[in-house]
Amino acid sequence: MKKLGLIGYPLGHSFSKKFYREKFERENITDLHYDLYPMEDISAFPLLYERDPGFYGFNVTIPHKRNVMRFLNEFSPEAANINAVNCVQVRWQGGKPYLKGFNTDAFGFEQSLRPHLKPQHTDALVLGNGGAAQAVFYVLRKLDISFKIVSRSRNNGDLTYADLTEDLIASHKLIINCSPVGTFPHIADAPAIPYAGIGAEHLLYDLIYNPEETAFLKRGKEQGAAIKNGHEMLVLQAEKNWEIWNEEG
Repeated sequence: MKKLGLIGYPLGHSFSKKFYREKFERENITDLHYDLYPMEDISAFPLLYERDPGFYGFNVTIPHKRNVMRFLNEFSPEAANINAVNCVQVRWQGGKPYLKGFNTDAFGFEQSLRPHLKPQHTDALVLGNGGAAQAVFYVLRKLDISFKIVSRSRNNGDLTYADLTEDLIASHKLIINCSPVGTFPHIADAPAIPYAGIGAEHLLYDLIYNPEETAFLKRGKEQGAAIKNGHEMLVLQAEKNWEIWNEEG
């Protein structure tokens, strides 16, 4: 049986496992198994595919999106640029595994963002500077949208949350939350920004998908902004992973 899986640590509720298992059932795919492989120490990663050549692909999540890269033979252009991998394709060449890394977070974010962009969305504030934010930076550069990184520490961004004013919020019509603030079960929490500076020309995008409408999005909507959560991004990147794993070659 062919196998796919998700590596990371810790692994609790998994969007990926639910998504692919439902896909297999919906499309009557019976020769494929998807499971979770919690892995605190990334050095154990090669044991999975070296012991079982049934593996032909992996998803990668925190904290291994970067440290998995040392096991890979090749990278897609966006993975090399972002310096992070969330999708690994496994091929066997001459009896040896050949691993290629991709970053489909960038694809999912770009394709889910594009339809909502308006002419005024030329300047963005990105809240957070973690692993997920790197794909966002890559896409914003690609789309020629200038941006400033907002972080708790000035060493990790262009601005701290204390630097934000209503005028600064008002002049940046695209605000993207890449921080975990507001994720279930902490649904009452929201990034500490001056929401009064948000207006009808704003677009607020939250990479969080649980809850469907975070406090960040809710407060933006109350100010008249358009809002978007991260669910479509996840679905798009998951379908892109599937395409990569199953391409010929």
